[in-house]
Amino acid sequence: MTSTFRSTSTQADVIAAVTTFLEKNPPPSMSETEFLGRRYDAGLAWVQFPVGSGGLGAPSALQGVVEGALLAGGAAPVDSMRNPVGLGMGAPTVLHHASVELRDRILRPLWTAEEIWCQLFSEPGAGSDLANVATKAVRDGDDWIVNGQKVWTSLAHRSRWAMLLARTDPTVPKHTGMTYFILDMTTPGVEVVPLRQATGEADFNEVFLTDVRIPDAMRISEVGDGWAVARTTLMNERTAIGGKQAPREEGHVGRLADLWRTRPDVRTPGAYAELMRLWVDAEVARLTNERTRQIAAMNQPGLEGSGAKVTSARNNQQVTKFLARLSPNDALTYDEWSMDKAPEHTRDRPETYHYLRARPNSIEGGTTEILLGQIADRVLDLPREPKIDPTLAWQDIPR
Repeated sequence: MTSTFRSTSTQADVIAAVTTFLEKNPPPSMSETEFLGRRYDAGLAWVQFPVGSGGLGAPSALQGVVEGALLAGGAAPVDSMRNPVGLGMGAPTVLHHASVELRDRILRPLWTAEEIWCQLFSEPGAGSDLANVATKAVRDGDDWIVNGQKVWTSLAHRSRWAMLLARTDPTVPKHTGMTYFILDMTTPGVEVVPLRQATGEADFNEVFLTDVRIPDAMRISEVGDGWAVARTTLMNERTAIGGKQAPREEGHVGRLADLWRTRPDVRTPGAYAELMRLWVDAEVARLTNERTRQIAAMNQPGLEGSGAKVTSARNNQQVTKFLARLSPNDALTYDEWSMDKAPEHTRDRPETYHYLRARPNSIEGGTTEILLGQIADRVLDLPREPKIDPTLAWQDIPR
């Protein structure tokens, strides 16, 4: 479908576009992947994206109208977990920084989840201090040769594409000597090694890069300006983790409410007070996240997403701990130690699983300590923590 929609598109225009699309593409007549591909081609993946790149060039606020009209027409809701890194971080980064040619090549299979994405940022010596990355990229004609190690890379074992931050100039301060690339994970020299988690899963990986060649056409930042692009990725990551749109009582707090309603034996006065505190905290977070999501839809995400991510991690950990206390027998039994688990939702797994999986919530996607520091510095205008290396060349920083 060819569209002429621009920023003046109205709600009625978008509803009409969805109606026409559904008439030509009834959801029951095709697979989910085919339906999503046609939806992309019709500009109904992300309405704010340009025509030809999954969008209509329409106001981002109209995306909710699209989703509502598609649901009313019988389409299944979009599950962001089918390609979480690609949809939450890859797509907005590519939109804002990649060339039109690259954007049009990789966005469609990202949207349909035919090509999964991962994020090659963290390293053994550069986790919370991401600007300290040591993975090296050296120019060689029209290519870059990359050597280094990344760690805690979600879904690297399933991914076709990766967002890669690498050091291209060690002689300048650490924030100004990095460059941002899109890496084809099938390139020779890329080795993925799974990391087993406390739950028995292996969603995270180490990735070793040995003389990996990346064409310069896959560079999406100016040379040495990768930090600016990385910030786009990080802000979208935190919004994706903590600022999701959700109905009341979704997630762990919903399981807690269900347990309370169906198990009279757990209803003690002390437990009731704790239940209400956790329920109210979850509802406050949900409503705040809705505002965060609206802000992100209108602009590039900011530190609102960092606050949402901090709150999400804290709430998940407190609710799963309380659930384990209310169901001690379930919490003490666990036998799901297979590394290879399907990526679907995990609501029905034992309480031990949920308790263990919530532990890294305050680390993954930016540690709580780092995010609180950003909020203190950039929102509350509190004194910054002293730093010894802001003007030193990266190669001269003490290690």
